[in-house]
Amino acid sequence: MSDAVYKKLSLFTLILCFGIVVLGAYVRLSDAGLGCPDWPGCYGKILVPAAEVAQAHAGHADRPLEAAKAWKEMVHRYFASSLGLLIIALAVFGWKRGLPRSLLLGLVGVVIFQGILGMWTVTWQLKPLAVSAHLLGGMTTLSMLLWLRLLLNPAPIGAGLSALRGFAAAALLVLIGQIFLGGWTSSNYAALACPDFPTCHGQWWPADTDFSNAFVLWHGLGINFEYGILESPARTAIHLTHRVGAVVTALTLFTLALCIWRRTQARGLALLLGGALTLQLALGIASVKLGLPLLIAAAHNAGAALLALVVVAINVQARRERPVSAAVVASA
Repeated sequence: MSDAVYKKLSLFTLILCFGIVVLGAYVRLSDAGLGCPDWPGCYGKILVPAAEVAQAHAGHADRPLEAAKAWKEMVHRYFASSLGLLIIALAVFGWKRGLPRSLLLGLVGVVIFQGILGMWTVTWQLKPLAVSAHLLGGMTTLSMLLWLRLLLNPAPIGAGLSALRGFAAAALLVLIGQIFLGGWTSSNYAALACPDFPTCHGQWWPADTDFSNAFVLWHGLGINFEYGILESPARTAIHLTHRVGAVVTALTLFTLALCIWRRTQARGLALLLGGALTLQLALGIASVKLGLPLLIAAAHNAGAALLALVVVAINVQARRERPVSAAVVASA
């Protein structure tokens, strides 16, 4: 495989992964996560079967086939399986090219574990811990593919981002925490626990909240978590925590964008980060104000993926640059 073909394959795989992350959110938000209650097939078949075949499938007679939901789930699985094969191909040919083996092995390991998380999401009946971990796994895969793609192009030297390595890493950790909170909010069906904005049930901090049950990670097996099992006070607590996290994340990322704008020559990254963050905040507010329309909710997930890509790109670039002197940074 030539270098040009490898670069094109890496870009195609990155774009495909982004689409799969958004598609996964769409499947979950359209309540199709258990459209096929078994794994890896659908009522024991590779393709979505006829209704009479599904009804006769042992172990799932109590869950009638809903073909539209089943096809959404299976299409997501088909694309995810194709992504896994492409990542293995990238790892094999990247190994021969001398690309960082830790990154290539990590990519393969993450995509394999992501497949296991996908299985648990179904077999554990949408357990919030599995769903949220599956979301983080998708974002991790996407970020590592971007990292690989950036390594294939020479990095500009002297942009000044190396001086912000620590802050950029901290911002990435804050964003990861917020993405997990978003997954936790969605998987516990708490996105509309506060139906108004900026207040919640007409109050800035409702007294009727239950934080003790809001973040219990493990409820045991054999429980169907479709549509959630938590009472309203616990869902309100989750939603409020996600809002507070959004404020912390927004302040952190806007500060990072400002630092990049004022202290480096990478102003394009600063604008991209600020624009992606503004879009994501607008989508989050619109999701609440408009009652969580499916397309806006899925776009909110896409916005999180875009933010992750931008912040990861900043971190990768900061670590690839040669350190610049304080005088150069000050004059930038």
